[in-house]
Amino acid sequence: MKIFRDLGWFFKERKMYYIFGVAILFVIALLQLVPPFVIGKVVDAITAESLTKEALIKWIVILSVVAVVTYLGRYVWRVLIFGSDNKLQRTLRLRLFEHLTKMSPFFFQRYRTGDLMAHATNDIAAVQQVAGIGVLTLADSVLTGSSVILMMAISIDWRLTLIALLPMPIMVVGTSILGKKLHERFHSAQRSFSKLNDKTQESISGIKVTRTFGQEKEDILDFSKQTSNVVKKNVAVARVDAMFDPMISIVVSISFVLAIGFGSKFVVEGTLTIGQVIAFVNYLFLLIWPMLAFGFLYNIIQRGSASYDRITKLLQEKEDVVNHENALSTTPSGALCVRIHQFTYPDEKEPILENVDFKINAGETLGIVGRTGAGKTTLLKLLLREYDDYEGEISFGGVKIQDYETASLRSAIGYVPQDQFLFSTTILDNIRFGVPEKTLEEVVATAQTVAVHEDIEGFPKGYQTIVGERGVSLSGGQKQRLAIARALIMNPELLILDDALSAVDAKTEERILENLKTSRAEKTTIISAHRLSSVEHANLIIVIDKGQIVERGTHQELLSENGWYAEMYREQQLEEHLEGGDGRE
Repeated sequence: MKIFRDLGWFFKERKMYYIFGVAILFVIALLQLVPPFVIGKVVDAITAESLTKEALIKWIVILSVVAVVTYLGRYVWRVLIFGSDNKLQRTLRLRLFEHLTKMSPFFFQRYRTGDLMAHATNDIAAVQQVAGIGVLTLADSVLTGSSVILMMAISIDWRLTLIALLPMPIMVVGTSILGKKLHERFHSAQRSFSKLNDKTQESISGIKVTRTFGQEKEDILDFSKQTSNVVKKNVAVARVDAMFDPMISIVVSISFVLAIGFGSKFVVEGTLTIGQVIAFVNYLFLLIWPMLAFGFLYNIIQRGSASYDRITKLLQEKEDVVNHENALSTTPSGALCVRIHQFTYPDEKEPILENVDFKINAGETLGIVGRTGAGKTTLLKLLLREYDDYEGEISFGGVKIQDYETASLRSAIGYVPQDQFLFSTTILDNIRFGVPEKTLEEVVATAQTVAVHEDIEGFPKGYQTIVGERGVSLSGGQKQRLAIARALIMNPELLILDDALSAVDAKTEERILENLKTSRAEKTTIISAHRLSSVEHANLIIVIDKGQIVERGTHQELLSENGWYAEMYREQQLEEHLEGGDGRE
């Protein structure tokens, strides 16, 4: 019953609904005692040949009233109790979603998407059953069972009642043993379902790559193995689950045998009438549901408990980045000053960044270049305050970024990551995602700045074109430019482009950079790139290698140093020249 204590906060919140719902269940439980009582009276009257027409009509009217009231009562308790369990589902799902939005990238490295989806669907559905069918089953079985047993003992014979209940300890012990096994196996089944979710999500997202490499059969085989494992785990659950009903049926059968056997004996002895024995058997029929419900309840509780444990574990994950007390809600602006002595990713030993320091004033552009894996993107993540645990200080407008509220800090930053994500909605809504109040004219102006307006106009529905999930219907260059437009339309104090021009041609890149230089004359821009033409115009360029700044200066200064930057620049110039020559032939 631990799960009911765990959900105590919700039951308190909805206590009036549950109180009225259980009260109605209690009334129905009492009304269910009437039909067996009436049957017993009628049988005894028939046996004594004393049943009159008026008496029969009276009993029929009573049964009819009981039927109508029971029908209405069952409708009302369903609205109260099942309405509440849907409320719990919504509350838990919203709480979980809000929690996920606060988590850092490190959290999503440890929990895969499919696993999180399983928590938000199957696990929450299992907990919901506890607050709905679980509460119903508990209340109905206890109320119906106790009222029936009391009626049997008081109105008929306490000895026969005691004899009929003798097999009950078998059921209690059996359900306890099976319940523990069910909890363990359901936990395992939910884990296997999470892995299947991961596989499904990954396979669908990467279907183009799978087909390109001709790995469809292998992917189907792997998926088949995953589904077989899920089936195996759920069959293991079903095997335990399947033991509940037969065990309870055996207990019920023994109770019926004892009741009929000893009931017949008491009739022969003259201590009971035939009508009383028939009424007792009918009462025993009413006990079948509470007995079955007891096993059903144990099943629901164990499933719900296992799922709630998984959800609770997720909700107990701490936020890596939190707002400090008295954090500033103002939007930062001004110079950006970075002094990072050392930064190491969680669960890793070797530092990723060391001795990185630079300063750029408002209106200036910083270029960040270096080999793949040098630490460029990691530096940008620290600027976005995705991680707080590092030695050093980053200030924006003379204030440490930790002293700003995270929402205020990020509202001042327009970020375009390497892996652009577009939503399955219109191009218009994708561009104005961060500022939905922007007009079509403002969106068009931004699209022109990033040289994607002509492409959009070429689509059948223009800005109302649905781009498909993750922008599947667009080219790489189009996705990059739409992502830049989405960041640019916010008019951020700091615009960060993380290799965001890699998929556009040199001519388009030059046009975009020139437009950005004009439109963001008073705003700060950071461009991380592999193609050095993207940062030629920057006020300051830093070259990062193995997490450290190894070169810094303007484009001309770095060329004169004849280091890595100059060598890479000459190589890229030669590649462009050769590509241009090939194109002219």
